[in-house]
Amino acid sequence: MNREEVNWLLQTIKAKNAKRFVLAQYESRRISFQLMTDVARERGWINRRANRFLATAARHSTELPIAIAC
Repeated sequence: MNREEVNWLLQTIKAKNAKRFVLAQYESRRISFQLMTDVARERGWINRRANRFLATAARHSTELPIAIAC
């Protein structure tokens, strides 16, 4: 699934379910981690303070979960 498909699907579902939908698509390996974070960033779902923490932690870990508040 690419970015255009994800954005189209997000337009067809209620906003409160959109975050869960994107996370479920990532967990089922239908979209990449990068696409999930790009969509979350575009829609303002990622807290900037959390981003600083994740950027710092990323240097010390090869696998990080993304913090999207549902």
